[in-house]
Amino acid sequence: MAVILNTLAKSSLKLIIATRLRHHSSLATEFINNMDKKATWDRFYTENNNKATNFRNFEWFFGFDSIRDFILPMLHSPPNDAMLRVLDMGCGTSALGLSVYRDSVWPVQVTCADISPIAVRLMQEQTEIETVLPQNPSSKLDFLELDCTCLCKHFNSERLDLILDKGTIDALLRSKEGGAKASLVLKQCMKVLRNTGSLLQFSDEDPDSRMLWLEKESREPGLIIANVGVQEVGELRGVTYYCYQVTPHPAV
Repeated sequence: MAVILNTLAKSSLKLIIATRLRHHSSLATEFINNMDKKATWDRFYTENNNKATNFRNFEWFFGFDSIRDFILPMLHSPPNDAMLRVLDMGCGTSALGLSVYRDSVWPVQVTCADISPIAVRLMQEQTEIETVLPQNPSSKLDFLELDCTCLCKHFNSERLDLILDKGTIDALLRSKEGGAKASLVLKQCMKVLRNTGSLLQFSDEDPDSRMLWLEKESREPGLIIANVGVQEVGELRGVTYYCYQVTPHPAV
């Protein structure tokens, strides 16, 4: 069953990629097999944001409006008047992180991080052209070139309140050699989240497969255990999407 579900997920992703790669299915196959590599994403964002076309945010799966009711309730009054720290992991050119920064009534520091310097530069340039004003004047927004397998090298342990993953770990799991990297990224997320923090992962993979993987790979024997929950986001273009919430706790 897991193999069938993964094949279906790859088929839906291939359709999305083929659309952006001018309907070349052969290029889409090559792209999916190499989604764990920086060069793949540099090429993707270069080809889809040339100077002859106006910049457009590219959204994997769906945009912020489809999941705002999952994300905004996670943002709450920060303790000791501190700022909530949010990471949009593998942001690409999505408007997800910008939307959280714009719509949060609580002060947030949103970091939009991606392995591709081209995606980071495009986002920085666009926010300079079109200023995004936050509801809370204390909120902050920054962009960061970062390999998400190295989260712990940039973020201190138990520093983040919320990590958003819309397609990043999915991309690693579906690439030819990305499985080990996906596991590493998940473990790094558990280490940089506060005990009260959570990873929200949006995916089209069925809970029968993804729940087992998250429960297994998020554990760190003797150090970290994790609670994993799931809610259905809804159906879009015939594909059902889910929101997986992973919350780390110190092992007793």
